[in-house]
Amino acid sequence: MKKNCELGEIAGVLRNANRFLVMSHVRPDGDAYGCELAMALCLRELGKDVTVWNEDGMLDRYRFMPGSGLVERPSAEPRDFEVAICLDTAVQDRIGSCWGSVRSAGCWINIDHHITNNHYGDLAYVDASAPAAGQILYELFAGQGLPLTRDMAANLYVAISTDTGSFRYPSTTARTYEIGAELVRLGVDVGRLSQEVYESYPRRRIELLRELLNVLRMSSGDRVASFGLDRATTARVGALPEDNEGLIDTIRAIEGVEVAAFFEEMEGGRVRVSLRSKRPEVDVSRVCAQFGGGGHTLAAGARVAGSLGEVETRVLLAIEHELART
Repeated sequence: MKKNCELGEIAGVLRNANRFLVMSHVRPDGDAYGCELAMALCLRELGKDVTVWNEDGMLDRYRFMPGSGLVERPSAEPRDFEVAICLDTAVQDRIGSCWGSVRSAGCWINIDHHITNNHYGDLAYVDASAPAAGQILYELFAGQGLPLTRDMAANLYVAISTDTGSFRYPSTTARTYEIGAELVRLGVDVGRLSQEVYESYPRRRIELLRELLNVLRMSSGDRVASFGLDRATTARVGALPEDNEGLIDTIRAIEGVEVAAFFEEMEGGRVRVSLRSKRPEVDVSRVCAQFGGGGHTLAAGARVAGSLGEVETRVLLAIEHELART
């Protein structure tokens, strides 16, 4: 397995190069956007030419984040950059259409916290013990004497808060809380950011949750809770892709449930699978790896060819086998 580079090597590239592209994964969450925006604002403070791409552009629910206007969809015409930076992205093709829009880049930097990351790129720093990629970026900025402004701190706080379930998940450490305190000292308004992240959902998201709870399925002796979303329901509710972010946590919270699964029917005969585990002994990244996906021990995903019903059956069987290991 490839080894990590030193954070100092990455800092050196950030200081010495001039034309950067910053990217993160498709279907972005708070950690993806928080990292993209914090990195872009840091580079701007260093006087660099910065482009920020995400296949999905900037989702409405995250437009409150400082610098959100920097995020663009990939260019239709391939472009050249000195440095391309992939953040919070386990495998390189998860940047989606961004990949085809990069004609050339002299250096690829990969900063991530997914255990399934294979250290792609010229400089890779992967820390699977970090609960969020935003925590790694804080260590990079603070430890290497790079700019760390209040706006950057707000974006890093969103990144860390969302990927730790508001500092609740088992991967949260004492260091995570210490970094949170440092971000508050830099001027983060915890109350306002938390309201924007957790208390500003559109009504259609609640309508979507109601539909999903109507098809809730319990299996493996009620140790697994799952629901499936077909395209017809998505259209009827008028739901957007970002509306289902975090809905899986509703069924993960059921007493006695050890694994929660969410299946979303997509175009082209594929199903997006999201899995969440309550116990590290039940490794959902191992389950998702069987279907070409990956992630963390307690949170993983995959995109699987097949009908919604077929994929549900196959994945739930794999989960049952994983449970049998414990």
